[in-house]
Amino acid sequence: MSLSELRVFGRTGTPISPLTLGTMNFGEGPGGAAGCAPTGADESIRIIQAALDAGITAVDTADVYSQGESEQVVGRALRGRRDDVFLATKFHGQMGTNPAHSGNSRRWIMQAVEGSLRRLQTDRIDLYQAHRPDYNTDVLETITALNDLIRQGKILYYGTSVFTPAQLVEAQWLATTNHLIPPVANQVPYSMLVRGNERDVLPIAQQYGLGVLAYGPLAGGWLSGSFTLDAGKPPTRVHSLPGRYDISGPASERKLLAADSLARLAEKLELSLVELSVGFALNHPAVSSVIIGPRSEKHLHAYLEAAHTVLGESVLDAIDELVPPGTNFVERDSGAVVPSLEYAELRRR
Repeated sequence: MSLSELRVFGRTGTPISPLTLGTMNFGEGPGGAAGCAPTGADESIRIIQAALDAGITAVDTADVYSQGESEQVVGRALRGRRDDVFLATKFHGQMGTNPAHSGNSRRWIMQAVEGSLRRLQTDRIDLYQAHRPDYNTDVLETITALNDLIRQGKILYYGTSVFTPAQLVEAQWLATTNHLIPPVANQVPYSMLVRGNERDVLPIAQQYGLGVLAYGPLAGGWLSGSFTLDAGKPPTRVHSLPGRYDISGPASERKLLAADSLARLAEKLELSLVELSVGFALNHPAVSSVIIGPRSEKHLHAYLEAAHTVLGESVLDAIDELVPPGTNFVERDSGAVVPSLEYAELRRR
């Protein structure tokens, strides 16, 4: 596998690179990657342009990343190169202090898209994604609004992110029965430590021909090499996001053991853990492209090297033995916890 080997994005017929540049770390405003030092605008632009020069053709951002700064940086970096890039962004998260400036309602979508177009300095968004499900908004309202944006030429395709299997099927059914353009993509977490989507989400994506953007190939840093039995004190983000990085609970202890075993497997194979991780995520037939999130040009080059990794059957079998297919150690690793699991009042009387 190399960046020159483009993949078709689901049923759209659009070729994109096997790696997509994620921009959550870019910009110094609130809403960036929690627990990580932000990457300033100038360095972010250098990273984006270096990624494009190396053969990456897809860029993924969101309005909520650094409260719009990430989109602004992307817009600046793509001047003169916009037509060569498959540009994806997302709506849903709250922008500013007004709670009404969030969600998946028609009212907010129509405002949010104008803000993203302005910040990105473009006349259209290639892929516009619902960043999370909105349990307060009817799905038909959301997809009707997105269908209208396609008709207006402001977006070319629309998709979802971390939608449940039932929500994915519902969106396809509602679009078909109401003669609307259906969503063409779903964005999901996927790594050697986060394999829950192999149970149903990825097979459903294949069934409906959805393009899949897989994010978090390093499992939020768990596969960076920092989480091993002899690594000592975990990174500082452990303390800023205890729900995800607290290694004291039994589930996280099992996850730490698995991360340590995978690091040892990579060493045995004479691969970096990044190479093993990205190679694994790229291997699944449902995955169109793997989103990488470099914070520096050094990180970018490590990811670019990993794009060439091809894992044989014996290596994939060894990974399956360490982390069985369909495994999620922690519920929140799925990307979003459904309200009925998160809030006791919704399941108790």
